[in-house]
Amino acid sequence: MNSKEIFNKVNEILLKSNKPSKEIRRLIENGEFDKEPFEMIKKLENVEQNLKYHPEGSVLNHILLVVDKASEVKKLSENERVFMWSALLHDLGKLTTTKIRRGKITSYNHDVEGEKIGKNFLDMVSNDKKFNEDVSKMIRYHMQPLFYDKNLPFFDPQNMINDVKYKEIALLSFCDRLGRGNLSLETINNEKERIEKFKQYFKTYKG
Repeated sequence: MNSKEIFNKVNEILLKSNKPSKEIRRLIENGEFDKEPFEMIKKLENVEQNLKYHPEGSVLNHILLVVDKASEVKKLSENERVFMWSALLHDLGKLTTTKIRRGKITSYNHDVEGEKIGKNFLDMVSNDKKFNEDVSKMIRYHMQPLFYDKNLPFFDPQNMINDVKYKEIALLSFCDRLGRGNLSLETINNEKERIEKFKQYFKTYKG
C-alpha cells in the first residue's frame, strides 16, 4: 500500500473497529508504517514516558490504549472521524519534546509542537484541509483540561473555544487520561469528576 492507501485503511479501522489497536499493531508489524508519514507513529514505540504517570510505557503503547478507549465513546463526538484521528495523533509532539530533565522524562510543550507535526502529517495524506485543520486544533488543545485542573498558566480558554468545541476536548482528554494501563475504579471516577468540572467551567464561560 502507498501512504494514501494506508491512510484510508487506518481511517476505516478507526471508524469501524471496536478495538483499533489490534489492527494498527498488525499494520506496524507488517511494515506498513515504515512509510512516510506513518513512520512518525511507529517511532513513538521508542519514546519513553514517566512511569509515574504512564505505567503503560512507551508513547505508542499509550496512544493505542487511547484509541481503544476513544472507540468506546466515539458516538458521543460530533465528528467521529476528527475525534478518532485526534486520539491517534494527539501525542505526536512527544517525538520532538521528550527529554530527560533532572533524571525525569518530560515532554513539555508537546501539545503546541503536536499541532504542527499533526498538520504536516495529515497534509501528506489528506486533501481535506478542514479535516486536517480540525484534527491539528484538537491536538493543540488536548492538554487544556489538565491545565485547568492544575491551575497552570498554560490554560488558554479563549483561544481554545475560538478553535474547538470544549465538549470534544473534554471527551478526548477523558480518553487520554484513561489510556494508561490498569486503572482503579476510584481513579476512573476521579477522572470523570475532573472532566465534568472542566465542562461546567465552560458552560458559564463568558470570555
